[in-house]
Order: sequence, then structure tokens, then C-alpha cells
Amino acid sequence: MKLWGRANSTNVRKALWCAFELELTPEHIEVGGAFGGVDTPEYRAMNPNGLVPCLEDGALVLWESNTIVRYLARQYGAAPFTPDSAVAWAEAEKWMDWASLAFAEPFKQLFWNRVRQTPETRDSEAMERGRLECARLMGIADDALARRAFLAGDTLTVADIPLGCLAYAWFSMPIERPELPHLAAWYARLSARPAFQRAVMTPLT
Repeated sequence: MKLWGRANSTNVRKALWCAFELELTPEHIEVGGAFGGVDTPEYRAMNPNGLVPCLEDGALVLWESNTIVRYLARQYGAAPFTPDSAVAWAEAEKWMDWASLAFAEPFKQLFWNRVRQTPETRDSEAMERGRLECARLMGIADDALARRAFLAGDTLTVADIPLGCLAYAWFSMPIERPELPHLAAWYARLSARPAFQRAVMTPLT
């Protein structure tokens, strides 16, 4: 098994974290960003989008980070981490897609301007709009986590993977954050996991 993508990508972190939770050890090949390599004919033959991550598992080639997480869980996982019914999958995938769709755009505005731009080149208004919208959305997760330890139940599941990777940046950036005690407790539980530490808690760049 090979996983292509730079380790500082949120989407690559998802795939690596899932793999490590399942005690898989894919060969990790750094491409994308400063590493380049995603515009080569060989890489584009695997992923015509030229994005990361990309997973090779035998003859299977997959792109799209949430799809990779779902595949790894179904192929190599077991309940409770891997949902065991259509209802449980729907509950988990709701949170996976919410994090990657509703949360992703405001997070991009916040992260890009706060971490990847200099004070002189930042769009401060876009950064603040992103921060406020991320805070509102994190409130939705906090409300759900008031009733259970993890997003889809009492144990870690694939539901937690996408938002967990984004939460690492949310809690690491020097920004104003609302008091969301249930979200903070959930993040502390994630941060105690060796697989999360190994795959996700790497420098923000």
C-alpha cells in the first residue's frame, strides 16, 4: 500500500490517521506543495486532478480523502470504528461530509490568511469572516458532543476523522475562539490517541 501526499495537508492527514488507527503502515510518498510531483504524467495517470492524497492498494487507485477513509475502514476495519449498518454509516458520513463541505470554505479563508500569508498580504476581512463562521459551525459540533463522547457515538469512528484534522488547526492557531467545552473535551480525547499524534499533530504550514 502506498499513500501519496504531503504530510502537512489536512486531507492527507485524514488518510494517514485512519490508516494508523487501523494499524496499517502504508508507504508514504511526499508529493504536492513544496514537494511538487503532482504534475508529472505518472502522477496524473493515477489522479488526473493533480491533488493529494492518492492511495494505491494493490491494483486499486483512489483519490478524494473521504473516499480513502471510507475504503480503508470498510476494507480493513471493524465496528465500532467502522460503522456496521446503513444507519450507522449515514450518521458517520453526515459528519464526514459536513466537515469537508460546510466547514471547509470558511476554514480555508481563515487558515490561508492566518497561516500562509504574511501580515502584509492577508485579507483580514476574509480571515475574520472565516473565523466567525468556523466558530458558529464548531458550535454545532459542540452541541452534538454534549450528548456523546464522539461525533457518531461513544467511541471513535470514521465520523471524527475529517473534523478532527481541522480541529487540530483550529485549536493550534493563535486566534480568538469561543468557549466550547464539549468540543474541547472531544479534541483532548483525540489528542491522547497515538495515531492522531503521529498523523495529525505535525507543524502547521
